[in-house]
Amino acid sequence: MSNLKVNIAGVELKNPVMECSGTFGSGMEYGEFVDLNIPGAVVTKGVANVPWPGNPTPRIVETPSGMLNAIGLQNPGIDTFVSRDLEFLKKFDTKVVVNVCGHSTEEYLEVVDRLADTNADLLEINISCPNVKQGGIAFGTDPGSAEAITRAVKDHAKQPVIMKLSPNVTSIPDMARAVEAGGADAISLINTITGMKIDINKKTFALANKTGGLSGPAIHPVAVRMVYEAAHAVKLPIIGMGGIASAEDAIEMILAGASAVAVGTANFYNPNAVTEVVKGIEAYMEKYGVRDISELVGAVR
Repeated sequence: MSNLKVNIAGVELKNPVMECSGTFGSGMEYGEFVDLNIPGAVVTKGVANVPWPGNPTPRIVETPSGMLNAIGLQNPGIDTFVSRDLEFLKKFDTKVVVNVCGHSTEEYLEVVDRLADTNADLLEINISCPNVKQGGIAFGTDPGSAEAITRAVKDHAKQPVIMKLSPNVTSIPDMARAVEAGGADAISLINTITGMKIDINKKTFALANKTGGLSGPAIHPVAVRMVYEAAHAVKLPIIGMGGIASAEDAIEMILAGASAVAVGTANFYNPNAVTEVVKGIEAYMEKYGVRDISELVGAVR
C-alpha cells in the first residue's frame, strides 16, 4: 500500500491534493456532490476583515483552454466566515486551509488574529491583493513588500503560514526567497496570470474590470516551470497549482518540486476532479512501485 501522506509545515495531510482558493467556495457548495473527507485539505475562499462585494459583472469569461475571472475576492467577511464556513468544515476528516486577503497590513492582521482560536490548520496569505497604501501595487509583485507582509503575518499567526505567490513578476525565485526571509512556513504557486479578452462584436471588454486572472490548462506549463524554479530557490514546502485537471498534471507538478498540489478551474466543469486526482496519483504509485509520495517530490532535476 502506497503512502500518500505529506507534511506541510508540521501539519500532516492524508494525501497531497487540495483545491485552489476561490474554486470550491468553502466546501458547502460542493459538499452535496463531493465527499469532503477525500481531499488532503479543503482550501477556503479568500476572507477579509469585512465583507467585500467584489467587482461588477460580467466577471467571468471563457478563453481557449482556460478562463478569465475578475471576481474581486467577493466574500462575507471574517465574522460570518468563522460562524458559518469554519463551523461547517468541522464535520469532515480533512485539514482546513484558510485563504486570507486584505488591502493593507492591518487588514490582513485583523483576519489572522481572528483565526487564532479556530479550527483553521493552515493560513494561505493571498498577496496578489492591491496594497492601497502603496498606490494599488500588489504586495506580491515587490520582494520588499512581500517580505514585510510575511514577517508581519508571522508575528501574529498561531497557525503555519503559506504565502501564495503571484506569477506576474520578473523573477519567481526572488519572490520565493523574499517570503522565506520573512519567515514563511510554506509557499503556494501560481496564482492567476493577468489577461484580457475583447468582444469583437460588441467592441468592448468581455470583463467589466477589463482585465482578469487567467487560469486553467493554458497556464499549466508556466506553473510547472515556476514551481521548479521556486523549489530550487528555497527550502520551503511548495503547494503547486495552475491548470491541474488530472493526476498526470498533478504528478508533473510534484516531480518538479511540489510537496502538494491544488486543483482549481477543473472543479467548475468536473466537481469530482480532486477525487480523481487523488485516485490517479495512488494508481500511478502502485504502477511504478513508489512506496512513499516523498520519493516523487522534486525527482526531476
